[in-house]
Amino acid sequence: MTTNFKNKLQAYIHLTRFDKPVGIELLLWPTLWAVLLAAFGQAIAQTPSSVTASPSVLPAWSVLLIFALGAILMRAAGCAINDFADRKVDGSVTRTKGRPLADGRLTGREAVGAFLVLSLISASLLFWLPIAVFYWSIGALILAFIYPFMKRFTHLPQVFLAAAFGWAIPMAYVAIQGQPDVWCWLLFIAYMCWTVAYDTQYAMADRDDDLKIGVKSTAILFGRYDVVIISLLQVAFLAIMGVVFYHYFAPTSLGLIPVYALGLVAILFAQQNRACATREPMACFQAFLANVWVGRYVFLVVLLSSLYIQFNGLT
Repeated sequence: MTTNFKNKLQAYIHLTRFDKPVGIELLLWPTLWAVLLAAFGQAIAQTPSSVTASPSVLPAWSVLLIFALGAILMRAAGCAINDFADRKVDGSVTRTKGRPLADGRLTGREAVGAFLVLSLISASLLFWLPIAVFYWSIGALILAFIYPFMKRFTHLPQVFLAAAFGWAIPMAYVAIQGQPDVWCWLLFIAYMCWTVAYDTQYAMADRDDDLKIGVKSTAILFGRYDVVIISLLQVAFLAIMGVVFYHYFAPTSLGLIPVYALGLVAILFAQQNRACATREPMACFQAFLANVWVGRYVFLVVLLSSLYIQFNGLT
C-alpha cells in the first residue's frame, strides 16, 4: 500500500468521522430505540387482552442490522456533506481547521462523491425492507443534504440536524408497523429535544469562532439563556420519554420500572449543565460527548425491558 493511498484513505476516514465513533453512537442508539419500541408496540397490538402469552416483542435481527448499518452510513454521509458546506469556514475555526477539506487533503468534489456513494450504499439496504420505507427515506436524504447549509440562513441549524438524524425513527416504525403512530412521533419529538440540546452544547464550544465568521447556531440565538434552554429541552426529553415508556411498559409486569430508570438520565443531564454553566469551550464539548452515555443507557433500558417481557410475557 503506497503512502499516497494511505494518506488519501486516512483523509476519507477523517472526512466521514469513522475515527470519531461518538457521533455514530448519537445516531445509532436512538435508531435502535425506535426499532425495538416499534416491534414492542406491534406485539402489544397483536395480543388480545384475554391472552397472557405474547408474540415476540423483539424485532427481526435482520431489521435491527439494516437500521444499524443505515445509521452508521448516513452519519458518515452527513459528515461528508457537512464538510463540503463548511469547506470555506472550517479553516477559520480552531477545532475544525485540521479537517481534510480545510487543509487541502481532499477536494469539494471528493467530499460530494463520498456523500453520494455512502448514500447509495445506505439506500441499497432498503431492498430488504418494505417499499414504503424507501419513500420515507427520501425525506431523510433531503434533510441530510440541506442541514449543513442551514447555519448560513437560520439560527436553528441544530433543529435541521435533529430532524435529519431523527428521521430514522418514523422509518423504523414504517418498516415494522407499516406506518408511524402517535408514539412514533412522540419518540421523534423527544429525540429532537435531546439532539437540539446536545448540539447546542457542541455549538457553545465554537461560539466565539462562529461569531467571528458569521455562522449561526442555537448557541448564539440562546445567548446567556443557553444553559437554561438546554435544561428545558432535556426536561422535555425526559417527560416525553417517560410518557412513551409508560405507554409501552406500564401495562406489563415491568410496571413503572423503565420510567423510574430515566432518573439516571436526569443525573447525567445535571452533570452536563454544571459543566456548560462555566461557558468554557472544552467543558461544553465534554458535556456534548457525555451524551453518548444517555444514548447507550436508554438503549440498554429498552433492550433489557424487551428481553424481560420476551421471556416472561406481557403480564
